[in-house]
Amino acid sequence: MKVIVAEDELLAAERLIGLMKECDPSTEIAHQVDSVEDLTKIFKQPHSIDLLLLDIQLADGKSFEAFDKVQIDVPIIFTTAYDQYALQAFKHYSIDYLLKPIKKEALVTALSKFKKVVAQQPSINLHQLKEILTKSSSDFKERFLIKSGNKLQFKSANEVVFFFADGKVAYLVTKGENRKYIIDHTLEELMELLDPERFFRISRKFIVCIDAIAEVKGLISSRLEVKLNQPCEHDLTVSRDRVQEFKSWLDR
Repeated sequence: MKVIVAEDELLAAERLIGLMKECDPSTEIAHQVDSVEDLTKIFKQPHSIDLLLLDIQLADGKSFEAFDKVQIDVPIIFTTAYDQYALQAFKHYSIDYLLKPIKKEALVTALSKFKKVVAQQPSINLHQLKEILTKSSSDFKERFLIKSGNKLQFKSANEVVFFFADGKVAYLVTKGENRKYIIDHTLEELMELLDPERFFRISRKFIVCIDAIAEVKGLISSRLEVKLNQPCEHDLTVSRDRVQEFKSWLDR
């Protein structure tokens, strides 16, 4: 497997190369670059590259600037500390991302995902990816319109402890006053609107805010119980299939 490592920090690049060879001894580092300019030069020539490990911030600018200059026609795994909205976007393209400092376990998972993507989806819409990358954290929803009697009010996302669904109706619960309000969004819609760094969907019915979690307890069933820092009438349990992702979210 021929790989390009695009990383502007020398120590980070050397560590990543070492991890790659540990994970897959057949790895051949075809190029190691630290700039958009050098990356562009490579893809202007015929090549046989299989995978690009790409940091968002390179020495001379954002790496996606290369997409305007040349066709990058290989799958990409991003190695980055870039904003979380961009990180969320990569999941929709089935290409993984790695947060610095990179852990071997995360790289193993990313490479496994890469191999599946190559088999199922060899081409990637990089121009659409660029559009998603350029969005900032300000694109997350900041306020929610609520109904209180015959009045319309709004609550800031910073006031929310958790969201929950009761049938087809969704509610938000606020800090301090611990009141619930009906909102005109489904939980599925909320997961596209909320900052994934702050909010996590622990189950089909609940989305919790990281700031409201007081502790997490293990249950005999291998699931996790979430305790909040204020009274809660609901039992907040992390679904078994979301436990590992939830732990990773807590450990960011």
